[in-house]
Amino acid sequence: MLDKAHEAIKKAIETGNREIAFTLLEQCQDSAIQIGGLIEESLGEDFVTVGMLESYCEQIFQTYEMIRQQQSLNINKVYKNLHKELVRIENSVKNDIRVRTTAVFLPYKASMWDSLESVWKAADADPDCDAYVIPIPYFDKNPDGSFKEEHYEGDLYPKDVPITRYDEFDLEACRPDVIYIHNPYDECNHVTSVHPYFYSKNLIHFTDKLVYIPYFVLKEIEPDNQKSIDGMKHFCFTPGTIYAHKVIVQSEKMRRIYINEYRKAAKEMGLSGEHVDREFLEKKFLGIGSPKLDKVSNTKKEDLEIPEEWLKIIEKSDRSWKKIVFYNTSVSALLRHSENMLRKMESVFEIFKEYQDEVALLWRPHPLIQATIESMRPQLWERYKEIRDRYIEEGWGIYDDSADLDRAVALSDAYYGDGSSVVQLCQKAGMLIMLQNVEI
Repeated sequence: MLDKAHEAIKKAIETGNREIAFTLLEQCQDSAIQIGGLIEESLGEDFVTVGMLESYCEQIFQTYEMIRQQQSLNINKVYKNLHKELVRIENSVKNDIRVRTTAVFLPYKASMWDSLESVWKAADADPDCDAYVIPIPYFDKNPDGSFKEEHYEGDLYPKDVPITRYDEFDLEACRPDVIYIHNPYDECNHVTSVHPYFYSKNLIHFTDKLVYIPYFVLKEIEPDNQKSIDGMKHFCFTPGTIYAHKVIVQSEKMRRIYINEYRKAAKEMGLSGEHVDREFLEKKFLGIGSPKLDKVSNTKKEDLEIPEEWLKIIEKSDRSWKKIVFYNTSVSALLRHSENMLRKMESVFEIFKEYQDEVALLWRPHPLIQATIESMRPQLWERYKEIRDRYIEEGWGIYDDSADLDRAVALSDAYYGDGSSVVQLCQKAGMLIMLQNVEI
């Protein structure tokens, strides 16, 4: 605004409009005084930018007096000096005033923290950023969609992550510069729901930058492979992708898919404006990678803390290690195959039990399996629970229901199980991959 005022002052002097020049010079001085007062209040009256503003005000005053006394003046020189002072002030504001930002991370399940962790680490390492990790409560759902018991996993995060309780941080009063989420569903998930206060549609009232990063990594798909895209397009148009100011996805190809499918879904719902504006969506969706892949790359086997009961299963009599197979059972496969899936699991356990002297099985079921079965296939729960409890009781294999997925990935030599986002992480870790066939 001051820069434009200088141009108007130059024009007013050149055309002889002294009153306009006086008014503009007064406004420039008032503005500089207000800016200086704001900086003094925050950083002290001796701060370097304040001195520059005082010098600028002196230039304004001298110009004012010269016009008032009708002295001859070189208007180009006056304009150049004012501009020079303003550039010095602008550079000082940019370079000398350190701007603090507040970044808030709102994970809900501790096992999904790896989808935000590397971003938090970067924010936490920034001396000009206050980063808060605030795990939020979530609910399992009844078959009718009503809420069951509340869960809070704030005590399950890594020891190096300082946790702030959600009921001790006022988002509205703080108004963070950026809020990160990894749950995009709001009320639309049939199995679980974060507390409604933390729905993305509500969080946008507390920040100017809500960022959604998916809690999963998908198999890479070519943007023209519509058949494969149809199997994942439901991820592209959710409350999280709709309300977030920025959406971070795993690759440039996935970014193009998200933009295309978002626009299609928005048009089908009769939405217009920014929801179908490709130029806007090109800026909203960023294909710069997934923190989950960062976590896999940075997790080393030699740095792991391995429970003693796991070592008893992993180690042979000569203290060498057996090969470790990561067995993953997914929610979607269980919903799709029901009883057949339970029979498949029993068959798998029988085979690995037979070869337990050579191979250690690490079974890690999807963390939402119990909540999903109880909500959507309640008739399967007792049978599933019986299989799970028998596996744990017999003790020949590892049962991993911890929040640390990356420990299981780093520890294992091969992957066996259902197709899921975990496959992409295991491939990134260089693991052998075999997908189970329920029909065999």
